[in-house]
Amino acid sequence: MAKQAPQSDPAQDAPEVGAPQHAAAGLTAVAKSLQMAGEQMGVRRTLATLRKVNQPDGFDCPGCAWPEPGRTHTAEFCENGAKAVAEEATERRITADFFAAHPVAELAERSGYWLGQQGRLTEPMLLEEGATHYTPVSWERAFAIVADDLKALDTPDGAAFYTSGRTSNEAAFTYQLFARQLGTNNLPDCSNMCHESSGSALTETLGVGKGSVHLKDLYQADLIIVAGQNPGTNHPRMLSALERAKRAGAKVVSVNPLPEAGLERFKNPQNARGLVGVGTKLTDLFLQIRLGGDLALFRALNQLVLAAEGGVDHEFIAEHCLGYEEFAAEAAATERAEVLAATGLPWEQIEELAELVLASEKIIVCWAMGLTQHKHAVPTIREVVNFLLLRGNVGRPGAGVCPVRGHSNVQGDRTMGIFERPSGAFLDALAKEFDFEPPREHGLDSVDTIRAMRDGRVKVFFAMGGNFVAATPDTLATEAAMRGCRLTVHVSTKLNRSHVVTGARALILPTLGRTDRDRTAAGLQFVSVEDSMSMVHSSRGGLKPPSESLLSEVAIVCRLARAALGPHNPVPWEEFAESYDTIRDRISRVVPGFEDFNEKVRRPGGFVLPHGPRDHRTFPTATGRANFTVNPLTAPEVPEGRLLLQTLRSHDQYNTTVYGLDDRYRGITGGRRVVLVNPADAAEFGLVEGAYTDLVSEWQDGVERRAPHFRVVHYPVARGGAAAYYPETNVLVPLDSTADISNTPTSKAVVIRFEPDSGDS
Repeated sequence: MAKQAPQSDPAQDAPEVGAPQHAAAGLTAVAKSLQMAGEQMGVRRTLATLRKVNQPDGFDCPGCAWPEPGRTHTAEFCENGAKAVAEEATERRITADFFAAHPVAELAERSGYWLGQQGRLTEPMLLEEGATHYTPVSWERAFAIVADDLKALDTPDGAAFYTSGRTSNEAAFTYQLFARQLGTNNLPDCSNMCHESSGSALTETLGVGKGSVHLKDLYQADLIIVAGQNPGTNHPRMLSALERAKRAGAKVVSVNPLPEAGLERFKNPQNARGLVGVGTKLTDLFLQIRLGGDLALFRALNQLVLAAEGGVDHEFIAEHCLGYEEFAAEAAATERAEVLAATGLPWEQIEELAELVLASEKIIVCWAMGLTQHKHAVPTIREVVNFLLLRGNVGRPGAGVCPVRGHSNVQGDRTMGIFERPSGAFLDALAKEFDFEPPREHGLDSVDTIRAMRDGRVKVFFAMGGNFVAATPDTLATEAAMRGCRLTVHVSTKLNRSHVVTGARALILPTLGRTDRDRTAAGLQFVSVEDSMSMVHSSRGGLKPPSESLLSEVAIVCRLARAALGPHNPVPWEEFAESYDTIRDRISRVVPGFEDFNEKVRRPGGFVLPHGPRDHRTFPTATGRANFTVNPLTAPEVPEGRLLLQTLRSHDQYNTTVYGLDDRYRGITGGRRVVLVNPADAAEFGLVEGAYTDLVSEWQDGVERRAPHFRVVHYPVARGGAAAYYPETNVLVPLDSTADISNTPTSKAVVIRFEPDSGDS
């Protein structure tokens, strides 16, 4: 049997620090995977579950959106994938007795780690206005409560419908359909806080807000640049792809303010060399860039390529691009001193990278939140596109843009219409298929939803998965905004911080997970997901659900829609809840690329969605061409005596879900309240190794945002920067400090000062 959930909350303010590691995975990763799986699931359940992860006849791992290879391994999962599965398939349960024993005020004092360790939710729970405890509620009454509050709103825009990227295509499609039938485009999602900058930049420059490469392109590339990304923790299966690319002759360049073990060396658990040997050295060149210096780096590369004989693919540019002359003039005029100040790199190292670029015909640039969560994030990614367009590295094998996303279906959610600014074409198709006029006015993204709750304009907040309170910036402002709502509703598999920071009334609606069997009166159902590389495939859970009271996300949406929209609404919600094939039939007529959806998704491995720039070198931009852009060279301004903080994950973490209190690769155990500071900066600021300090962020509004009691860790961070884990440091990210255009929080660019430790963690 699995071990019981911890009853006491472990101390998180006394971490121990050792030497960072310089290789990822290996035997230790295998041991850690099996240890956690055994603790949560037990031996028999572990064996039954892990063998189905990321398999054609199994379920998609909820841990990340990295694609499956054409031929899957028997163990097609990584350490953090095993942790994610174990957390969901745990044998631990939360029943009504748990909520009876723990008032909400007490639960609000617990850590997110402790809350998550308590197990799976098993029945709907209601917190009445003025009540101290959640109590059980029937599904019928729960839906009636939500429906009544929605009907009582002055306008449908008084509700917001948030989505986590874990939600399936079928659930996402019905969810957005319900919201738009209700009359609002308030569909914020987790993309708003991570890759919105990527979508904004790529849509403008290439016409498609997604990556342009397949997994096989990585194997054919000459050069792969990994910028602002830590795949060893956040997308570990990417390391296998990089290893294969290396063996095929590719060079790998890492651009990051911190050295990361996974990009240094990979000990692949799938082969003997990785298990017992030294593994594979992945990075050929490491550029330890200053926070926010990536735009300047790619500008310098563009300048060097423009100046090199034969460096520019003029034929490609003449046939497919616009804006080249203006871009080239701006790049040529860039001062070297500006580049050096912004990047903190020696010019010789930038020239070394340029030599690799000029020697490579096929180049891929991969990135994640290290590029997307800055004020100038969109211009930075536009400059990356400029870099690839210069040498024709879009629309041919082995080359292209590769934003690497986190949640396993965050890209699919957007494809299905989870977007506050839907295209007119999508709304037209929706209107034609369902015979109604959807709202055309743009809705609220995640940051604007917080502002609207704060200002009293949004009174009902409904979340399909996720942990909105912990994931969003400016924690105290977000929590105050949430508490100002009339009703907050969370569809969840497990307990989290968002369930204990509530509106006047609150509902927890427990749902099936990826690992759970989904059976309706029509038989066993499956769902579909879209990975980071536009592959759509099926996902089938096989475990007995934790409780007979659970409903699937699709069923929850459909039953709520019927309750809120009434019996005469023409959408066949009951049919949708019974047979997901009926939903896929409708998707096939609304969303381009999903024609014959039911037939294609049943093929082993699924199918790939069309992508004009990749498939045909056609660019559906406003100009009909790929667009070069002119991007002012900017970098964060940091006052003297301050550092620039980036928030990041530990290795025992997936987004806001904390699996444990260790960060093995960075040498940190037993705690999370640490701040990583370059030893030279620490000496300048008088920050002694092992001492404790408060972190205070500075922003133009003058509000003091404080994260107390952080242990100082001397660490090889790029000068001028610091790093600490979220969600503990989300409190420091100002709500109004967002990226231009995308409105993404600037979680990688927080100006902080250090003050004496207040001792209050």
